[in-house]
Formats: sequence, structure tokens, C-alpha cells
Amino acid sequence: MARENSEFEIRGVNHLALVCSDMARTVAFYRDVLGMPLTKTIDLPGDRGQHFFFDIGNGDSLAFFWFPDAPAGAPGHSAPASLPTRGKITSAHGSMNHIAFDVPAEKFDEYHRKLIAKGVDVTRIFNHDNSPTQSSDTVTDDVYVRSMYFFDPDGVCLEFASWTRPLTDKDVSHAPMTASGVRDPSVLTPAGKRAS
Repeated sequence: MARENSEFEIRGVNHLALVCSDMARTVAFYRDVLGMPLTKTIDLPGDRGQHFFFDIGNGDSLAFFWFPDAPAGAPGHSAPASLPTRGKITSAHGSMNHIAFDVPAEKFDEYHRKLIAKGVDVTRIFNHDNSPTQSSDTVTDDVYVRSMYFFDPDGVCLEFASWTRPLTDKDVSHAPMTASGVRDPSVLTPAGKRAS
């Protein structure tokens, strides 16, 4: 289901910029383990650090800053402390919880095996559905996306994800929560569009 932005022509993600503690280790993981080509490297002026870009496909990039004086990350605050099903996945307001890379559905199981073979600690495959547990052991007609999760060397939560069916208006059916923990049904109409 295509939904159009009536305000801006946004064509996807240009780049997402994260902060790493060791740029050489980051290059070794993203380029050499995950196979993402390194496309641009920058030494920031005044010895303020570095900024490197990786090609994540579709003309999109994942970028990393390395700052010599950056504070250490705080798992459970700046990022989730655990992978899904392995503990608490909450992170702070304004944090980035995880990045999901789109991968082909027909290669999903192969990629899971490949990550394991490369020594990556990856979760089991999740077949997300609309059941009470929100996961199925097999791919059924109700499964809408498949996922597997793993951490990068700095504890950034990464996901390989693959949509398994087109999303429809029926997939937008939950009223959003307010800061006080109350659902606000006035924000969405049944068609999933913003109420006037």
C-alpha cells in the first residue's frame, strides 16, 4: 500500500549518523563482516574526529562519527541493553533503539546461517504476526515481517528484516499512547490517516 507524503518529497534515508568508539573496529565489522562498502571517509578539521560512510543499498548510507572525547555509551539508556527475547529492550527518549536493514525474503534463512558462521551472536528468527505472542514458529499468512537481531561492536542493535506481505489499512489499527500512558484515538481515523 503506497502512502504519499503531501508535504515533502522524501525519497528514503540519505544517511543515518551514529557514534562509534573505534572507527577501525567499526570498519572491520560493517565492511568486512556485513559486506557494506565504505564510500566516503572524512577527517574532521582541528583533530575533532572522523566521519565515515557505508553503502547500505538503495542509494542510502549508514554513517559513523568517531570523536576522541565522546562519552561512553550507556546500555539501557542510549541503546537497548539486550536483544529481543534476551532481556529489556527499552532505550531513552531521543535515543535510536535499532536499525533494521531490508534483506530479500528468499535469502532470509541463508543470511541467518551466514551471520552465525561469521561468529555473530544473532537471535532466533522472529516471524512477526498479529497473534497474542506476536510471533509464529513458521511463516503463515498472518506473518507480515521476518526479523533477526544482533549487536555491532559498540552495542548498536541491528536487525535484518524482510516484509512478507503488503501492508494494508487493516495494519494501522492501534491508537497511539500519550506521555501519560493513555490511548488517544482522536489522532487516527479508521483509514489510518491523521484526523482533522
